[in-house]
Amino acid sequence: MRPARILGVSAAVVVALGVAVVAGLGAPPAPSPAASGLLPAVTLGTVVVAGIADGVNPCAFTVLLLLVTTLLAAAQGRAAQDSGSIRARVIGLGSIYVAAVFLTYLALGVGILSTIDLFTQRHVPARIAAVLSIALGLWMLKDYFAPELGPALAAPAAVGRWARAAARRMTVPSLVGAGFLIGLCTLPCSGAVYLAVLSLLALQPSAVTGFAYLVLYNVMYILPLVALLALSSTRPALNRLAHWNVRHRERVRLALGTGVVVMGLAILVTL
Repeated sequence: MRPARILGVSAAVVVALGVAVVAGLGAPPAPSPAASGLLPAVTLGTVVVAGIADGVNPCAFTVLLLLVTTLLAAAQGRAAQDSGSIRARVIGLGSIYVAAVFLTYLALGVGILSTIDLFTQRHVPARIAAVLSIALGLWMLKDYFAPELGPALAAPAAVGRWARAAARRMTVPSLVGAGFLIGLCTLPCSGAVYLAVLSLLALQPSAVTGFAYLVLYNVMYILPLVALLALSSTRPALNRLAHWNVRHRERVRLALGTGVVVMGLAILVTL
């Protein structure tokens, strides 16, 4: 990458974050009356769309594909079973992993949202979360347009090894542990979307409303994983999904990064 282009990209990122900080932290202490009236509809639509979009992020898809591939191989390598039994076993064990990821993400969201709620007099923490989400979204865009510029926003390399090791054991404790650890370690990939949504939920009129939306977001988040698990529990479908993931994961990264930046700026400017 040419030095001039690197400087141009860096300058654009700095300017974008500067505008976000000035606009967000200098905004009024509460949503405007017009924005308050739109908040329920905006929040519901945003939570549903963002949750589903976050569920198809490359990290979650890739790790689950690795897990299912190893589970399928391990199940086929054990005592002779018909294809229906193997598929049921893979779906059952994979569901344990997905449930562990769900609970981990929900617990993280509750912790962050509760922390933000302690300091909501001027909604500054919510706006700081929106600024951080914009920064992570810009990082995702950098990974698409200039992947050679600095480190990529990705889960640690050990995540794939943990998934394969847990799948080979084919035990409930190993899959629960893998879901917990992998849920934590893949957070950098989806942290941009999550932070943007949490900054929106922190503006809700009550903690109960914010928690309900948080649960809905996490349900939407695991829906793509559940669908992926059901579809990938046979070898032909697994191969097709793996090829699709390889071909489209960078476009998914681009779409997520763009959406997060737009959502974060909208939260800062209007709420």
